Amino acid sequence: MPHSLVLNFSPVSTIPPGFTAGKNMHGLFLNLVSQVDAGLGDRLHKNQANKPFTLSPLQISSKPGVNLKHIDNPNRLRWNYRQPLTTGTPCWWRVSLLEDTLFAQLSPLWLNLKPEQPWHLGPANLRITSVLGTPQSTQPWANFCDYSELYTQASERDRKLTLQFHTPTAFRQGKYDAYLPTPERVFGSLLRRWNVYSGLPFPKEILGYIGEGKYNTHSEKVNDPRSQFQSTGAKLSPCNQFVGSVGTVTYQLQGRVDADIVKQLNTLADYALYAGVGRKTPMGMGMTKRVVQAQK
Repeated sequence: MPHSLVLNFSPVSTIPPGFTAGKNMHGLFLNLVSQVDAGLGDRLHKNQANKPFTLSPLQISSKPGVNLKHIDNPNRLRWNYRQPLTTGTPCWWRVSLLEDTLFAQLSPLWLNLKPEQPWHLGPANLRITSVLGTPQSTQPWANFCDYSELYTQASERDRKLTLQFHTPTAFRQGKYDAYLPTPERVFGSLLRRWNVYSGLPFPKEILGYIGEGKYNTHSEKVNDPRSQFQSTGAKLSPCNQFVGSVGTVTYQLQGRVDADIVKQLNTLADYALYAGVGRKTPMGMGMTKRVVQAQK
């Protein structure tokens, strides 16, 4: 059963720019896991091919009384911050778990959460105050659904599949990176993860029924998620950057398509909330969600 969890926390010391995404958030997650099961933490760290989780960059909560003037647009997800996040700033962080057993293995962490316990994020400390695992009116990233239910609930009629890429999304093509979210790249990424974790594999041939999309995207740069930042005074060491797509794409199913294939492709679109799309999803890239359009 995939889970999309939202962890709310508060910094107890200032978080410098450069420590809110990528390798630092990845390290925080593995540290949380290792507190419950050191062996599981080692396994997740060593599994390079198919990591059964995704992570978001750190986000600032849009709550009354919180000053967000230094944030360009507080309603969209952030992956880079120019200013430090000060002590007491309410923050949240999304963790999705794709393996059926992973949530149960980590349940001692959720059940025995100690708000007073500090956790390290680079040079800063933070305290986790709550974990959300069910849909919330104020937090659309918290959810869960059994794999079989994802398939059962998927539409057999929707031929337009609109996805929104909330953080930079890129794909590995041979020796190079590509950032245009073509149907084959996007749904190929979702299909691979679905077939690894769901136990309900779909055939690769279903990808041939998705036509080119209507793109409303732009490219964005993100600091190399693998970089471990080193702070020297007020400056951070140089790092490489990736380019990824952010925005929405509407994909259209083409030709005569059997209802079962329509259902499978709709399932993959719904699955994007949990699985993410493309490269480096365990380090904050490729956060994706379906946009449900009103049917005419």
